Amino acid sequence: MSRKLKVAVIGGGSSYTPELIEGFILNYRTFPVSEIVLVDVPEGQHKLSVVGGLAQRMAAKSGFPIKVWMTTDRRQALDGADFVTTQIRVGRLEARKWDETIPLHYGMIGQETTGPGGMMKALRTIPVLLDIARDMEELCPDAWLLNFTNPSGMVTEAVSKYSKIRSIGLCNSPIAAYKWISELYSVPIEDIYCEFVGLNHLHWISRIEIKGESKLPELLNNNDGYSAKNVPQYNWNPTLLQSLGAIPSYYLKYYYMTRELLAEQQEAAARGETRAETVRKLEEELFRIYEDPGLKEKPRQLESRGGAYYSEAAVRLMNSLYNDSGDIQTVNVANNGILDFLPDDAFIEVNCRIKKSGPVPVPVKVVPEAVRGLISAVKTYEQLTVNAAVTGDRGTALLALAHHPLVTSVNDAEKMLEEMLLQNKMYLSRFF
Repeated sequence: MSRKLKVAVIGGGSSYTPELIEGFILNYRTFPVSEIVLVDVPEGQHKLSVVGGLAQRMAAKSGFPIKVWMTTDRRQALDGADFVTTQIRVGRLEARKWDETIPLHYGMIGQETTGPGGMMKALRTIPVLLDIARDMEELCPDAWLLNFTNPSGMVTEAVSKYSKIRSIGLCNSPIAAYKWISELYSVPIEDIYCEFVGLNHLHWISRIEIKGESKLPELLNNNDGYSAKNVPQYNWNPTLLQSLGAIPSYYLKYYYMTRELLAEQQEAAARGETRAETVRKLEEELFRIYEDPGLKEKPRQLESRGGAYYSEAAVRLMNSLYNDSGDIQTVNVANNGILDFLPDDAFIEVNCRIKKSGPVPVPVKVVPEAVRGLISAVKTYEQLTVNAAVTGDRGTALLALAHHPLVTSVNDAEKMLEEMLLQNKMYLSRFF
């Protein structure tokens, strides 16, 4: 690989981009990116020019020879890239609103990556990522695709199964857990080891050690856990934590406290307060800030966007792949026997050593007995959803929903599926 690195950022007009640019600048000495191409769809041209302008000012201020340019020509952006990162939202925030509200009419959780809403997001997104992968096979076949686009696990599994591209899925929640523990104990992240087991947005932390000493027993008494801006702030049931012997991801609140979260979502929707609407207002505020020609750094307000630490995770992963670091990071990779109750081609979220050749999973020491069934059920739903996204088969899509633990009636699910497919028709040509 050449010393002059080119990174293509698909979805470059995203509000997250300044965080990514900051990551490249902070890591320039070990990861010398000379060219960053921000690419977006023509409809996103205005946002792309605003965020791209800020990115160019940040690069200029850094003093490093980093060239940032913008385009709506994806093939031009991908040509000769060493790394490609995706942060796209097919259907934009309008589609997110459908994902969050339509399931509520049927008495089911409405969330953009979990349950029926997550399935619709996957059905819209997977065909687009496979198109990107086909372009990469032709224009940058040796590049790494780092997929941050949700639902990350399913999208990365689809790319792995249906293309020849080297891809890794990642999420900001594992790094958020490390930050939480680091703050709690006032220790550097390097002194902490967390073992993650499960799937993207469905993991448990089954070991927590600081300099080799287990902190899990005392953290099981901390009912707050680590959380995120985009998930309701409920405390964990203390008996559940003690019995599990592991700390669940905040996304598991949708499974362990379904009734409470559903009621909260329905009340919020009745007031017209969806997460999509909150994010839209946040983004409008952020882009007003980004437009300031005097701004040359990532604004603090970006942290309330819900994807904090995303760039830290993305740049760290690129840096480690480039430098053959061998450090441990939590990513989405093919199971290949790590969890003996799942198929080998199922993508899971676990710790891996990051080598130049790719992530090497670290054997998982503790898999709580009680979580195996839930992981298996959700993985069945995920694999059926990937299949439905590729084939456009309605029966497979309904089968996926029928196997999701948050879907309470297959009859209601069939009506809900029909409504969601029709609402998303412009993005789902395979189904029509």
